[in-house]
Amino acid sequence: MNTTVGAIMDSAATHRVTAIRPAGTRALLVELSCLPAVLALAARLAESPLPGQLDALSAAATVLVTFDSPNSARTAAAAIAALDLGAAPAGAGKLVEVAVHYDGADLAEVASLTDLSPEAVVAAHTGQTWRAAFGGFAPGFAYLLGENTALSVPRRRTPRTSVPAGAVALAGDYSAVYPRQSPGGWQLIGHTDALLWSLDRAEPALIRPQDRVRFTAARPAMSLQPARPAAVKHDAGASPGARGTAAPPALGGGLLVASAGLQSLIQDLGRPGLGDLGVSAAGAIDPSAARQANRLVGNRAGDAVVENLMGSLSLTAGSDHVLAVTGARAELRITPADAGRSERRPAQDAPFALLAGETLAIGPVTAGLRCYVGVRGGVAAEPVMGSRSTDVLSGIGPAPLAAGSRIPVGPVRGAHVVGSAEPPSLRPLPASGTAVLRITAGPRDDWFGAAGMAALTGQDWLVGAASNRIGVRLEPDAGGTPIPRIRDGELASEGVVWGALQVPPSGLPVLFMADHPVTGGYPVIAAVIPEDLGAAAQLPPGTRVRFVPAGPTATATPSHLSSHQGTRP
Repeated sequence: MNTTVGAIMDSAATHRVTAIRPAGTRALLVELSCLPAVLALAARLAESPLPGQLDALSAAATVLVTFDSPNSARTAAAAIAALDLGAAPAGAGKLVEVAVHYDGADLAEVASLTDLSPEAVVAAHTGQTWRAAFGGFAPGFAYLLGENTALSVPRRRTPRTSVPAGAVALAGDYSAVYPRQSPGGWQLIGHTDALLWSLDRAEPALIRPQDRVRFTAARPAMSLQPARPAAVKHDAGASPGARGTAAPPALGGGLLVASAGLQSLIQDLGRPGLGDLGVSAAGAIDPSAARQANRLVGNRAGDAVVENLMGSLSLTAGSDHVLAVTGARAELRITPADAGRSERRPAQDAPFALLAGETLAIGPVTAGLRCYVGVRGGVAAEPVMGSRSTDVLSGIGPAPLAAGSRIPVGPVRGAHVVGSAEPPSLRPLPASGTAVLRITAGPRDDWFGAAGMAALTGQDWLVGAASNRIGVRLEPDAGGTPIPRIRDGELASEGVVWGALQVPPSGLPVLFMADHPVTGGYPVIAAVIPEDLGAAAQLPPGTRVRFVPAGPTATATPSHLSSHQGTRP
């Protein structure tokens, strides 16, 4: 007999918070008794956000709530513990109808696994209303929970390396539609021509958490249709910068990229608050350096700048501009348009003029990893979802800069004046050559115990060559050891924060950075405090790193809540 999910959802008596764990200093991972409790808490937080709340990201058994400060997080912990969750409103969200062509490669396999005919699988899929329980994995991807478990099937033993956009799939008790081409291990039962994610819509995601979904069998097409990849490959497709590549006309002459170096991106302070859509905050990976560049040229703190990896960036001015270069150390050289004039060598961390026709060349970095170029008026690339930042994981935002790219510059706003020279924001390495990053434990430190935490903090780690804006991959220094676990099994995917130290089965931690996926399936042993993330972003491959516990005031959750509320797994 199939379990009726609707009956479970009607019983609010079992809806309770079972634990509240710190996830860094500004976030709480709230564990709940069941998925309906997750939906109930998410609905409460969406309707009545807590003071300082920035985002609430639901998963199968948890809600990750992020805040603007440690104090807001500490206050919210007690408030969440005292909440009467009730139940999510039955009519919450909109009703979305999705027409499906039931021609999936795994339809026969699903029929065999469920002891149904293929026709009965289709009838079971279309004969119930599905609820978008939570998002994640990719922008526009929603985990849909049905009214019963008739179609509960395992994932494929061997995931596909490529699942086409629009594929309709089943795994566990969930159904979903892949919004973009990606790897995946779900069972494919059909496809839809519906566009799940489009930045041309006011609401980019067709299906949002709490929405209700009805699948219908699509009628056979009566005419030739465009090729499916063209119909569904959209702004959040495989190529970064699919949205925002067409810059508006340059204001004030703009800047022309003569050489982009290894990687140069447009970044501001990101787009927080969209985790439930699978969209990370992104933004400048060293926010202090980006803010300093803006401050020096008289911009607002959140204006867009150019983030450059390892130097070798050259920019030619279309008209007169005021610039500043901060972050990693590099030599600056200005070549005048008139060959008869001599070069200039402006200082970093101070404003300077770049006149029409002059070219600024940033040399290779000599310390640190990323330089930031601020220009008075700010980079005026087209905003995408409220931000001009490039997210390299999801492909949202302006395309990476290349030779020939023109950077538009906005008009000067307000009465902000150009600043004076400042000390560098780059944190120098200690004499030992080992960078020190402060951490707070959790939320899943109990998967590792004292021995695991000792392995994390008792040895030096090396920054791996594969590190990027998504994560810093860490390797043991000579004689070091991986981090051991004291628990086996798999962890259900849950929200993760910028700064999380996720530990896969290899025992080699990955430090999540600005463009990290919003959810992860490996336990997070600790999180680097926000004040040290800019320093982490400036560590070149091969740098030694030591993790040290932060002071007791850094933790986001009062100890009596994280230690004694509910059963810790």
